[in-house]
Amino acid sequence: MTNGSVAAGPALAVVLVALLAFAGVVVWLGGLGSWRAVVIAGVRAAVQLAAVSLVIAAILRSGWYTAGFVLLMFGVAAATSARRIGAPRDVPWTALAIGGGVAPVLGLVLASGVVPLRPVAVVPVAGIVIGGAMTATSQAARRAVDELRTRHGEYEAALALGLEQRPAALLICRPSAGHALVPALDQTRTVGLVTLPGAYVGVLLGGASPVQAGVTQLLVLIGLLAAEAVAVLVAVQLVAARRLHADW
Repeated sequence: MTNGSVAAGPALAVVLVALLAFAGVVVWLGGLGSWRAVVIAGVRAAVQLAAVSLVIAAILRSGWYTAGFVLLMFGVAAATSARRIGAPRDVPWTALAIGGGVAPVLGLVLASGVVPLRPVAVVPVAGIVIGGAMTATSQAARRAVDELRTRHGEYEAALALGLEQRPAALLICRPSAGHALVPALDQTRTVGLVTLPGAYVGVLLGGASPVQAGVTQLLVLIGLLAAEAVAVLVAVQLVAARRLHADW
């Protein structure tokens, strides 16, 4: 390590390969799924980060390039969430759910000046918020669809009692879909006691003081809670209205 950063070199490559192989073996022996998916995910991460590392310097020199890169991240997030939900054609609706969470959070932190309008600050914050909203959207929609399929008889009973389709669907799926917020809530509750999340570690390794790192991490955590709460709300409403994954 130099100045607190991870040292790149042969030792790092060996450690990464060992960790990825270990994860694959655990998944294989434990019957937890496909070990190939673990390996492919790790290789993809390495390739994608290498590509980003090569172009990020050019992107950060231009505000327009930065805006384009953020839009690219958003588009990939919407497509990934749609595939994860099992509705690859519903990208516009997953984009609506993710954007519903991301837009107010980024708008507030940038307009207030809390996060400076500099590419080097905008890109990581936008990436974290978009990623959190994407995960929350995927989890909430999948939970909602699964619940509606499993408890379809209760949904039909609610219709028979006179409820409209959307309120009847929400009655069934909203409580379980709300569980998509549990990871963000747990991370926020235990920060500093159980975990030191990525933003804190990154800012600290970048040479900032522990206080600056803590303030940055707090902003990220609260921003994620807000973005994910809106994303979950919109996703559940879209599922109940048969706009997102209409074939439940």
